[in-house]
Amino acid sequence: MPETPGDLRYTEEHEWVQRIAPNRVRVGITDYAQSQLGDVVFVQLPDPGKDAAVGDSLAEVESTKSVNDIYAPLAAKVVAINDILTGAPETLNTDPYGDGWLFELEVDDAAGLDVTLGELLDAAGYEGVIGG
Repeated sequence: MPETPGDLRYTEEHEWVQRIAPNRVRVGITDYAQSQLGDVVFVQLPDPGKDAAVGDSLAEVESTKSVNDIYAPLAAKVVAINDILTGAPETLNTDPYGDGWLFELEVDDAAGLDVTLGELLDAAGYEGVIGG
C-alpha cells in the first residue's frame, strides 16, 4: 500500500498539499502517483511569479512510461520551485513527500486557504480514490 501521510491534503489528480505558512502551501505528487509513473526522468516546473487558477497545468512530470501534467490544487501564485528536481528528477521516486516536492503556492487570504484546504481530500478520502 502506498504511503499516505495523515497531515497532508490530497487531490483526485494525485497531488499532495502541505500548509507550510499561514498563506503558503507546498505541492508534490503522491507516493501512489510516482509508483504508477515509474522512473521519473524529467520534471518541467512553473516559473516563479506565475498566477494559477484551480486546475491550471503548472508542471509536467515525464517518466519512462508517460508525461503527466501537475495541476494547481488552488488559485494562487507560484512563489518557489524545487531546483533539486532539475538535476535529480528521480527524487520524485525516492522521496515524494520530502525532497521531491514540486512547487510552493501563496495566497493573499489565509482564512480562504483554510476553506480551500478543507475542501481537499484527507488521507482516508485519498486512499478511497486509489482503492486503499
